[in-house]
Order: sequence, then structure tokens, then C-alpha cells
Amino acid sequence: MLEPKALPSPVDPVHRRAEELDALDAILPFARRDQLAALLTDDDVATLKHLAQQGMGGNTLRALASDLGYLEAWCALAIGSPLPWPAPESLLLKFVAHHLWDPVERAEDPNHGMPVEVETGLRAEGFLRVNGPHAPDTVRRRLTSWSILTRWRGLTGAFSAPSLKTALRLAVRAAPRQSRRKSKKAVTGDVLAKLMVTCAGDRLVDVRDRALLLTAFASGGRRRSEIASLRIEDLIDEEPVHADPQNSASPLLPCLTLNLGRTKTTNVEDKAHAVLIGRPVGALKRWIQEAKIEAGPIFRRIDQWGNVDRRALTPQSVNFILKARCRKAGLDPEIFSAHGLRSGYLTEAANRGIPLQEAMQQSFHKSVAQAASYYNNAERKNGRAARLVI
Repeated sequence: MLEPKALPSPVDPVHRRAEELDALDAILPFARRDQLAALLTDDDVATLKHLAQQGMGGNTLRALASDLGYLEAWCALAIGSPLPWPAPESLLLKFVAHHLWDPVERAEDPNHGMPVEVETGLRAEGFLRVNGPHAPDTVRRRLTSWSILTRWRGLTGAFSAPSLKTALRLAVRAAPRQSRRKSKKAVTGDVLAKLMVTCAGDRLVDVRDRALLLTAFASGGRRRSEIASLRIEDLIDEEPVHADPQNSASPLLPCLTLNLGRTKTTNVEDKAHAVLIGRPVGALKRWIQEAKIEAGPIFRRIDQWGNVDRRALTPQSVNFILKARCRKAGLDPEIFSAHGLRSGYLTEAANRGIPLQEAMQQSFHKSVAQAASYYNNAERKNGRAARLVI
């Protein structure tokens, strides 16, 4: 007599969601996959997969997933249940009250602001690191993400309610915070030169880091995500160009075009591309040749035995590389970050008298006001107005 076959055990929903998030590994942070799988609901994961299929940019999707994970964690601690869709107006107001509050009033009334048990829970899960009220921009961004995800579910929320706008305005006044630069100090030409000294060796890691830093800076101060996502297929060899465009007798320099695809300020249809000329081209081609990269990601991890990984560096790794090189150069890594390459490019362009519009064609800064601020600083330092008494 045949024994009956055992029924398959039901798949653990958290494990199943983790496997589904694996499909988004190129977009979502893999290190947080298990944490997100435990926090997000089946509908949350389905929404993220739908957004990925619709062609939403990787950076935008990462931000949405991160914000959604935070919102789910906060909601579970604040009201003891997953996020309701759509969120009632009262929950939106509670979110503002928990994140934007008056430190002076908190000192007198412990019940003001985020409850202790909610704060403790978020810290234990690694979601809360700041002391004091959140930055208003962070709160606005998470509310925006909440609103976007609500609309993608075909629902309408109370995000335009007058009460929410009033609460935000009053809370920002009560909890003023100074704006912080993404990098305290710009990586200008002199700083880059010091970093290049640390990359002067012939080790494969030196060859890679030299190519990475020169490419990121010279191509307009590329964002770390843009550098991490560069592929061999994005490179186009161009005819050599003269070192001095006005002098046909000047030396010829190698030239490459980098197709950037979709960036923070452009769409795929814009066909955004940056031009690389001279020494950065040589450094990039040397890395590609020595790493034997024929297709796929350009900048990759190198293990302790000198083996080149097939996968691309993460944007966070680009930041770690820059900080490590700063440390080797005797610079304080705490005041530099990968974004310093971006601000440093415009600062250096301003110092060398390159027209703002020309620099913006290479950097793809969307805001003229933001880009012009670097030029205004350079002009004030180089002008006569600040030299009346010397």
C-alpha cells in the first residue's frame, strides 16, 4: 500500500517576499532585503515591482523603497498596525508631530514629539539615527513618497489637506535646522591632485581608483550612482581633439563620450552624455584593459586576492573609495564625500574662468541658481570688493 504523499509546507510569506525582492536586487539595496521583506506587505512589494516594470529610475525607486520601509516601521510602532491605504488625515498629522517638534517644549514636556517607545523601537531597528527633530526636507520627502505610493495604488490621500500644510509650516518654524551640505568640503583640483598621489601605484586597486576619481570629476562631477552604473556599452570612442581648441598646432588628446542614460535631472529620451578628454581617458582605458572588462559594469569590486568581481560597485562603495583615498592623502575623510566631486567640479570651473553655461552642459545641473552659487563665491574671492582693506 502506497503511503500518501506529504503536502508541501506553506511558503513563509517573509521568505517569499525576500525572494521577490531578489528580482529587484539591481535597484534595491540587497543588504536590507531581509529587513524590507519583514516590514513590507505583499501589496507593498507588488507596488515596487510594478514601478520597476514601468521604468521608474533606480535612484527614485530606491528612495521610495527606503521611505516605505521607514513608514511601515514607524506605523507599526505608532499605531500597532501596517500602513493603512489611503492614510487618514489624522495619521499624516501624527507623522508630522512625531518628526518635527520644538526641542525647548520637549525639554519641559516629555510627551511632546515622538513617544519614547516609538523612538526606542526605530533606533533598535536601525531606522533612527538623528537626535532631535528630523530635517524638514526629510519629512517632506517621506510624505511625498507616501503620496506617490498612494496614487500608484489608485487611491487618493489627504496630502493636500489644509490642516497638513498648516501643521508642516508651524512645525518647521518650531524646529529650525541649519541646512547641511552633502559634502562639507568640495573636491577641487588641488584636493584631486593629492588623491591622485595615493593612486600612483600599479596595483589593480590603484588603477581602478585613479580611473574612477578622474572620470567622476572630469565628466562634470558625476553623482556616485551615475559612476557606479557606467557600463562598457556607454563608452563611445571619438576622434582625438586638440588640447587648445583655438590652436590647430596644439597636441591631440584622446576623447570619449559617456552616455549617461537617465540621470537625476534628465530622462532617457534626453540622451544625456558627458565628454571625457585627455588624462582621464587614458586612466579609464588602462583600468578596462588591466581588469579585462569586455562588457557590463566598468567599475567593479576587487577582492583581497586581486580578483575583479563581475558586479558593479554600489554607489555607497564609490563614497567609501573617496573617503579611503582622503585618509591616505592625510585629509579628513569626515569633511569629504563623493558629492564633493560634483561641487568641486563647478568650483574648479569657476576658479578657472570657465563660463557657467559651458560648465553646466557637462555637469547637467538643473538649477542655474545652485550652479551659479559656486561662481558667485569664486568671483567674490577673486574680485576687488573684498580687498578694500588689505
